[in-house]
Amino acid sequence: MRFVTIRLRAVALLLVLAFALIPACLFAQYTDAAAVWWSSGARSLPVYSVERKDKKIAISFDCAWGADYTRTILEHLENANVRATFFCVQFWAETYPDLVKEIADAGHEVGTHSATHSYMSRLSEQEIRAELESSCAAIEKAAGKEVDLFRPPYGDYDDLLIDTCLDMGILPVQWDVDSLDWKELSAQEIVSRIAERTGSGSIILCHNNGLHTAEALPAVIDSLRAKGYEFVPIGELVYRENYTIDATGRQIPNAA
Repeated sequence: MRFVTIRLRAVALLLVLAFALIPACLFAQYTDAAAVWWSSGARSLPVYSVERKDKKIAISFDCAWGADYTRTILEHLENANVRATFFCVQFWAETYPDLVKEIADAGHEVGTHSATHSYMSRLSEQEIRAELESSCAAIEKAAGKEVDLFRPPYGDYDDLLIDTCLDMGILPVQWDVDSLDWKELSAQEIVSRIAERTGSGSIILCHNNGLHTAEALPAVIDSLRAKGYEFVPIGELVYRENYTIDATGRQIPNAA
């Protein structure tokens, strides 16, 4: 009888814990735009993807090391009538200001990828602000366009970085489709990875100087268009207000 009583108490305790977790689970799915429930509490997140039903997607290029294939990428984008988003590190923009101007003049969006390509989670708020202010100013000078998007180097971030970005009016953006072009995959491998992983509202990560990125780009565009996807810059894909964000970093528009 004592054994049965102990088991009943254990079951009762488990039921109490289960009911106590229900509100947390509901909160985890929908919370404020800048935070989600993560482990022991709310964590601030960048945008990884966007909840959309119109099959719009965005392709982006991080620019930090070299520029050998950038004009070829621009040619492919122009030929396909695709507008993309380029995230530039300040030292890259200052090394290739004419190229930044070409990118912007071609109708593409330009964001910052930091000033020094540092691990931003290791910086103080003052250092973060300095990185963002300096890089935005340098990129805006070259591009002649306002910068209000940021991609953290190495995909590295913490609450302080995300909250500081948002406080500055800069939207932090990651990706949900990684081409892995920096690993020098073949053009076909890049095309296959992107085609298999892309969904409506996806943000695709590429690099301007990936060895086979430019080579793969026409097939990437053709394969995704064949599935009915429409390319837009990230700034036209994301929501700027009236949204929530889930634990995967997916933006979800609030009900009207």
